[in-house]
Parts: sequence; C-alpha cells; structure tokens
Amino acid sequence: MRHVFPGRSFLLVLVAALGYFVDIYDLVLFNVVKRESLEFILGPGHPGIKDMGIHLFNIQMLGMLVGGILWGVWGDKKGRITVLFGSILLYSAANIANAFTYDLTLYAIVRFLAGVGLAGELGAGITLITETLPRDKRGYGTLVMVTVGALGAVFAAEVSAQGQRLGGLLTTITGTELMNWQVAYLVGGLMGLVLLALRLGTFESGLFRHVQEKDVRKGDLRLLFNDRDRFLRYISCILIGVPVWYVIGVLVSLSQDVFVPAFAIDTSGLDEMGLKTINGEAIKYAYIGLSLGDLLSGLLSQWLRSRKKVIYLYLTANLVLTLIFLFGMRGASIAAYNWLCLALGTATGYWVIFVTVASEQFGTNIRSTVATTTPNFVRGSVLPLTLLFNGLLVPVGNVTSALIVGILSIGAAFWATSRVHETFEADMDHVEE
Repeated sequence: MRHVFPGRSFLLVLVAALGYFVDIYDLVLFNVVKRESLEFILGPGHPGIKDMGIHLFNIQMLGMLVGGILWGVWGDKKGRITVLFGSILLYSAANIANAFTYDLTLYAIVRFLAGVGLAGELGAGITLITETLPRDKRGYGTLVMVTVGALGAVFAAEVSAQGQRLGGLLTTITGTELMNWQVAYLVGGLMGLVLLALRLGTFESGLFRHVQEKDVRKGDLRLLFNDRDRFLRYISCILIGVPVWYVIGVLVSLSQDVFVPAFAIDTSGLDEMGLKTINGEAIKYAYIGLSLGDLLSGLLSQWLRSRKKVIYLYLTANLVLTLIFLFGMRGASIAAYNWLCLALGTATGYWVIFVTVASEQFGTNIRSTVATTTPNFVRGSVLPLTLLFNGLLVPVGNVTSALIVGILSIGAAFWATSRVHETFEADMDHVEE
C-alpha cells in the first residue's frame, strides 16, 4: 500500500479505515442486538419489541442527522482532525454506557448520543483523504477506508454471536456477569477508545490550513442554499445514496420481523439461537457484500476514470436484485435468503463512490460540511423510508409497500446522478464564494 499512498498518507488512510470500521460496527450494532436487549428489558415475546426497536433506531438516526450538521460545520471551522477525535470519543462513551442501560428512556437518550458521535467519522475521514492524496490516488484512499469500514458490521454480528466467550473475560474484569448484547456494546466502546491512541500520529489537511488564512466563509450552511446550482448538486448528492439505506434500513434490517415471515422462508434448520440472530446474519451477509461492492466500485472508478458510470451500473444492479428479493424468494431456504442479502449488499457498494463524489463537488471552505452531512442525511432517510413503508403496509401489504419505496428511491437516484458533475479529475484546491 505504501507505493500507492506517499509519505504519511499511508498512516492517515489506515487510521481513517480503522475508524470507519469501528463506526460501522457501532452503527449497525443496535439492529444486531436490539431483540436480545429489548427482551431483557421488556421480557421475552413482548408485543412491543418490534415497534420499540424501530423507534430506538429512528432515535439513533435522528442523532446522526443532528451530529452530521454539528460535526460538518465544526470540521470546516476548526479542522478535520478535531472531528475525528471528538466523534469517536462520544460514541465510544455512549456504547459503554449502553451496555449498562436497563431503562427504555435512558436507552433512547444513549442511542441519540451515539448517533451524534457516529455522524462525524465518515465525513471527516473522506475529507482528509480527498484533500491530502493526489487526484489520481484519492479514489484508492477512499476505497480502502470504506471497504475496511464495511467489515465492521460483519464483526458486530460475530461479536454478538460469540458474546459468551468474550463475556467470560469481561466478567473477570468487571465482576459482573454479562449477556451477549452487553458484551457487544462494550467491545464497540473499548475499540473506539483504543483507536484514539492510534490517531495521535495523524495530521491536518494542508488545504484546510491554507483556507484558514483566507477571508472566506467557512462551514456556512447558507452557501449550500443561496445558489441554485450548488443547492441542486447538494440535494442530488443526498438522493444518490438513498437506495443504500433503502436496502440496509428496510429490506435487510426488517428481515426478522417482516420479510422472513412474509416470504415464508424455511428456517427449520435453525436452532433457538439461530432464530434470534436472523437479523444479525442478514446484516452480516449484506455488509460482506457491501465491502466487496465498495472494493469493486472503487477499482472500477479508477479503471474507468469516472465516478458517474459506476454509480449508474450499481443502481441498475440494485433495481434488478430488489425485484428478485421481493418477487423471487417465497419459500426459499434461509441460506438462499442470506446469499441474496449478500448480493443486495454488493449492489449497494457504491457507497464509497457516492461519498467521494459529495466531497469532490464543493470547495474546501464547505467540503467538510457537505461530506459529513450528506451521508448522515442519507442514513437519516431511513426515517421517511420506514414511515412510508409502514404507512403503506395496511393498504397494499409488505411486498408492494417495499416495491413502491424502492422504485421511488432508486428512480430519484438515477435522476440525481445526472445532475452532479463528473469529479474524477476535479481539483480540490478551490473555495465556494
């Protein structure tokens, strides 16, 4: 890797990748352990578990929307490095606290704070990489960061499934017997704190330091709304990423409660623990696919010297696989279901390209704001997506509801891709007036 990333850039890419690994681990962790943790609080088989799970996930997403704005503006005003340190400290502390949260109100507060913390990691890392690496290498940098990061979800599922083994060690340290879901939260928090030490060797973006000396507006959200072209590019960057969270936040995350029962998936081969971890397995397979897809999309972008061509290709695959998921899985085995989740995850693997395009569209004085708010608004799109999905359940049913939401999100992404600039060769050294 060192021949691709010159000088200290190797350390920067490595630390950003590990940071995003922990970020994704914590981001998906709630969906992996929500049933087990809520059964502990509410009792096994409680009828409110499904609705409470959706509510708490939405609270976390609300935190990410708030955090996306706060960290984005902070990154343009005070520096990208400060965001990397502050965000990981907040969500690490929140997840450690979550391991010992037994009250639903406190659970919601902690998930909100975790969401605020999680919001800063991706945007700050992508901004640093795109501003530091040469234009022909920055695609490789973001590729490594997001590909490694996506594997954090796989690790989350494994930690949840193997929590008893890790729990023995933590029980010895804390003197408290811990359940799988508590172990999973503690591991996420402790990984984040360890990562803080690695970040001591990172350095600030030279372009940011240069802009700090200029008399220009920095991190001013009004710059995104006072010019029609900038506004349309910004909205388009958000819409391009929405299908990713349609797949992850609706199709995959609702596997256990909605789609596995709706498709009459054959789960006869699963034991009691397997039945409880259907969601975790679906998420694990989807994120393995997402990691593979990010790796492939990043390489394709470098080979084709184009971001937009790759996005169009992935959106087409996304549409085809969504139709297969909704209309071709009835009565399938749970193994086949998980493999399709992997394929869907692969088709959403243009996440690295989407975030890179967002960071490359705008000047240095507003780049952190865009790169941080855009993926978090996309993640926050799970709120209207799930609301629309749930609102259509009664009149049209699970499958048709999911189809309508999917067609709207993927169609909007095709339109949005046509609105943004091709940025493969874009110069990062400019500002927005």
